[in-house]
Amino acid sequence: MRPGGFNLSVEKLGDCRIASPISGLPFVKEGEGVLFHRKLADAENFLKAGKALPHFEMAGPREKIYFDPSKLKCGIVTCGGLCPGLNDVIRAIVMSLFYHYNVKSVFGFRFGFEGLVPSFGHTPIELNPGIVDDIHKWGGTILGTSRGPQDVSEMADTLERMNVRILFAIGGDGTLRGCSAIAEEIKKRESKIGVIGVPKTIDNDISYVDQSFGFDTAVSESRTAIYSAHTEALGIRNGVGLVKLMGRYSGFIAAYASLANNDVNFCLVPEERFSLDVFLKALQQRLQARGHAVIVVAEGAGQDLMGKYEKRDASGNLLLNDIGFFLKESIKGHFQRIHMEVNLKYIDPSYMIRSVPANARDSAYCLLLGHNAVHAGMAGRTNMLVGLWNNRYTHVPIALAAFERKKLDTESRLWSDVLSCTGQPGKLI
Repeated sequence: MRPGGFNLSVEKLGDCRIASPISGLPFVKEGEGVLFHRKLADAENFLKAGKALPHFEMAGPREKIYFDPSKLKCGIVTCGGLCPGLNDVIRAIVMSLFYHYNVKSVFGFRFGFEGLVPSFGHTPIELNPGIVDDIHKWGGTILGTSRGPQDVSEMADTLERMNVRILFAIGGDGTLRGCSAIAEEIKKRESKIGVIGVPKTIDNDISYVDQSFGFDTAVSESRTAIYSAHTEALGIRNGVGLVKLMGRYSGFIAAYASLANNDVNFCLVPEERFSLDVFLKALQQRLQARGHAVIVVAEGAGQDLMGKYEKRDASGNLLLNDIGFFLKESIKGHFQRIHMEVNLKYIDPSYMIRSVPANARDSAYCLLLGHNAVHAGMAGRTNMLVGLWNNRYTHVPIALAAFERKKLDTESRLWSDVLSCTGQPGKLI
């Protein structure tokens, strides 16, 4: 998908006429943007036609803001699965509202979008710097989370009833679609409520965002599991260490973990189909040559090998077959049939990784995402998310980000680097 057939502009609630209380920081000027294209060759058609180059609106504080801070109430909600950095983002939003803009009324809605529906009985938490002071040191989210859509009309009613004028929603693609639905409902009512998304997906699969928070921590934390798998494989004859990592539809964690841990011999991702017979033959050859092997598999890899699975979770996501267990049993069965000894250790660290605090790099990233979300909300932006593109913070329309899932390009330099460091065949089919 390329810009030109869609709109990169972000919705605004109205003109910004109030002087910002921020001082001592450079302001982003209206019209400043971050170029969409990364390479000159990709922009040539626009240049030849004399057209303006597509760009995202640049994130950051504005000299004039839309909301009067003295009268403003804001809300924060966290949705979906746990991810390192959730508490960091909550803290950053609260601190920025209080100390950058002097906003004194911030509500934390409990257990995802359920917190916006009165029938669930989740009482909002009043957030302030004292409450969030050290939560960035903890994993999880102090607000709790849940999956599943809720009635959009009821959620909009709650925001109106509580006089909440900016809702900050931290979550993945399902959450972002929920944000967009809330924003559209509010627009129909002609209410002036901003809805700002902070993209959260440990799989790094949100489009038009270079990297989502928690991803860096996930790759770092995977090293313990892969190191253990390698040590176990080395310690016994024909040892195989099998590690399953997160990645329902996108194999970025598995790919980067394989680069970060140069003991991996096979990296299996959802974007690259493989034949079980070809893979097992390659594994057999590896064991015959070296006597041990380490396999990293993303949770969404090889789903076509196991038959269709029709169950869905509360958010409507298709539940996946367990590729880790399937490979474990398939590997054991294959070597039993050929009467070759194999000793396999299977490690699934997924929930241990999801629940840890963010590492230093993710913490810094979460802080800046939270600050830029606040700047966007105060400037009257809505139905958008904050992201990072070409090393600059941006405003991205939710409709654009939610249009398609970001996936690993198996024709890219990244994947060729994975193949180079693992030594696995270019195709396993």
